Amino acid sequence: MSIAKLKKVTLFGLYTEKEKLLNNLQELGLMHLASLKPQATEMQLKTPPIHTLKALKFLLDCPQKRHPQTDENDFDIEYYVHYALAVKQNLSEASDQRDALIARIKEVEPWGDFTFPQAEQLAGRKFWFYIVPVGKMAALTTELVWQVVHRDHRYAYLVVISKQEPAADQFPVPRTHMGKHSLSDLKKQLNAIELKLEDLRAEQASLTRWIYLISKNLAAVENKAGLMEAANNALDLDSLTLVQGWVAETDLPRIRQFTEQNRIAMLAAEPSESDAPPTLLDNPAKLQAGEKLIGFYQTPGYWEWDPAILVFFSFSVFFAMIISDAGYAFLLALIILFSWKKISRSPSADKFKNLLISMTAAAMVWGMLIGSYFGFKPADFSLLGQFNVIDLHHFDNMMRLTISLGVIHLSAAIYFKAFAGRRNATQKIEAFGWLSMLWGGLLLWYQQSLAADHSDLMTIAEIMISLGVGLVFLFSSRRSIKTPLDVLLKILDGLRNLAGITRLFGDVLSYLRLFALGLAGASLAYTFNDLALRTREIEGLGLLYSILIMLLGHLLNLLLSLMGAVLHGMRLNCIEFFNWGLSEEGYPFKPFSKKDIKQ
Repeated sequence: MSIAKLKKVTLFGLYTEKEKLLNNLQELGLMHLASLKPQATEMQLKTPPIHTLKALKFLLDCPQKRHPQTDENDFDIEYYVHYALAVKQNLSEASDQRDALIARIKEVEPWGDFTFPQAEQLAGRKFWFYIVPVGKMAALTTELVWQVVHRDHRYAYLVVISKQEPAADQFPVPRTHMGKHSLSDLKKQLNAIELKLEDLRAEQASLTRWIYLISKNLAAVENKAGLMEAANNALDLDSLTLVQGWVAETDLPRIRQFTEQNRIAMLAAEPSESDAPPTLLDNPAKLQAGEKLIGFYQTPGYWEWDPAILVFFSFSVFFAMIISDAGYAFLLALIILFSWKKISRSPSADKFKNLLISMTAAAMVWGMLIGSYFGFKPADFSLLGQFNVIDLHHFDNMMRLTISLGVIHLSAAIYFKAFAGRRNATQKIEAFGWLSMLWGGLLLWYQQSLAADHSDLMTIAEIMISLGVGLVFLFSSRRSIKTPLDVLLKILDGLRNLAGITRLFGDVLSYLRLFALGLAGASLAYTFNDLALRTREIEGLGLLYSILIMLLGHLLNLLLSLMGAVLHGMRLNCIEFFNWGLSEEGYPFKPFSKKDIKQ
């Protein structure tokens, strides 16, 4: 749970060997490059061509892939990229045509399969089509010749034979346009489009054999762009070229070895307070999903602290309290188990495996503690009933639990911000003031919610709150006192900063959402169960309806709970927690490295 220490490294090489130096440095892949120029000129090639990326994504999306072609002889990337994009465009157009035909066939089917006769066959008369609601058929009084050709529970499909279009007041609805194609013609067109789609998908699958070579060429373009940017940011002085960047302290021996092998000079220095180094998070591999979680919102500054591990576990706890059902947790565990191999094959998803395990395990434990299994509560004398030690419907206890959890979570944010980051003594005293107010307020609320009189607790709480207010008032201002006016301004700063008490109070109350959402999900599960049991008593299809209500109801509740658990779990960490835990936003460490595509 730390941010890796970095060194500012400057390499000095001969200008005549600049290209070699940058190539070797890119091959090494350890340094985050920084610009040595006040304003680097605009790069002509920073990203690979967008059409190549689109073609590659199109081929990667194909479910059936062919054996890769590895021979680069006579491989023309432009040809295959344009070929793939043409197939993609044709496939999209054919899919749109199929969807339009399916919708059109659905509209035409009630009228039956017929072709329009020639005008002379009907003595100049024409067909006019109307879809009339069944409830309005009784009010139809027109003297025109018409026939109902189809009827369902909602509409009657009428065909009128007339030389002129009937007046608008003769029918309760406007006429329907049938088009010139018959139902059989439409079905033939649909069959032809289906065959075309099969051919296009076969072409897409055939093109997948070139994924490796396209990726390899794309990587080469990105590597070239990286080299161009590195050369642009380097500083050329007469016969020397200077390259500067950031290197992890643990990688410094490898950099020294690199300089010896390439016969170049190196200068390594500690970052100064005016520097803004990139942030390289250093956490155990099993907990690196926490880095991904905080990366969704912001990257902490280099001089800050690393909240990744704390967020990893707090997100799991919040997720569990919002799901609030051991049955749902067991179902999620089964889904993860059956998807394990697929998750492991994806490099991006593989990093979240341990987080998924942590979330599911926490949800299982919490669900057992509150005694909820798909909305059912086990009997007290049963084995599962022995684990039920928390009553989710006891509002007072649950409010105390969630508020206390919020105080602990925000206290951790305030503490680590003050004592794990780059903070001076004044800022640490201010942090102690906020902590004193936070815990004093919690203690005061506890005392007021207890039935018995605890005047001693109230006295301690009032002392803690008063102490906290005084410390924040005196030490929250960073203004130095040089004139009498500065004293007044410092007092105003202290009063203004004390307004943060309302924000702290509101942020603590935000944790009540854990109780509210968990209770809502549990209540909804119980409601579906009760509705299903009542429906089962209906004769005939009662059992079927009961099963459908149970399955669809719990599926809907699980989806809503998952959405709430992810969104609100992230909110409590990234909004409330980060507001009190982080003050500087940084940017991630990205090593200057060569992309290599493996077969």
